[in-house]
Amino acid sequence: MIETLAPLQRLALAYAPPATRDALLMLLALDARLAGIVRSSREPMLVQIRLAWWREQISCDVPAPGGSDPLLAALRAWPGSPQALAGLADGWEAMTGAAPLPTSAYEMLATARAAAFAALAETERQREAAQRMGRNWALADIAEHLSDQRERADALALARAQDWRPERLPRGLRPLAVLHGLAARAIRRDNQSEQLTPLALLAAMRIGLLGR
Repeated sequence: MIETLAPLQRLALAYAPPATRDALLMLLALDARLAGIVRSSREPMLVQIRLAWWREQISCDVPAPGGSDPLLAALRAWPGSPQALAGLADGWEAMTGAAPLPTSAYEMLATARAAAFAALAETERQREAAQRMGRNWALADIAEHLSDQRERADALALARAQDWRPERLPRGLRPLAVLHGLAARAIRRDNQSEQLTPLALLAAMRIGLLGR
């Protein structure tokens, strides 16, 4: 599954402790799979059907007969609430409307992605921090992948308006801290596509080791 992740996500995942590495990998891999469904088809109805299938399979207790998808099989071991993962399908479905998409679509997807991270937190304070930082990262990531210039500008403006204050997350969510820190760095430098430059790698290492 790790081969389906973007380079920055692979880098961030390297700082996950063994206890949460698999769960974070499942989350990111599912997010990447659903993103691929949305981006690979121009038929909204077909996309919605496929997303609905994933939502149903994630939410149900009994696997689909004859199912052989390795990711779906792995998701049976997800330690958080299944509804948090199923919400990703709802978030990505919001991105299937006609262009230009409203900012509410970006907010819905960002909130769903953040909720999946927050589902792995242990305390209410940790969940609040994970929700905010996950939403920030998600908005920046959404803006980076939009091809329509108006949509990109709207999503980027929304991302820049957020509170990018770093907060120490539990070690189990250290990859989220790395993603948030690199996204904040890109936002500050007006470089939406943060590359794995030596300085970016140093920043990731610092956050990965120290937490912020």
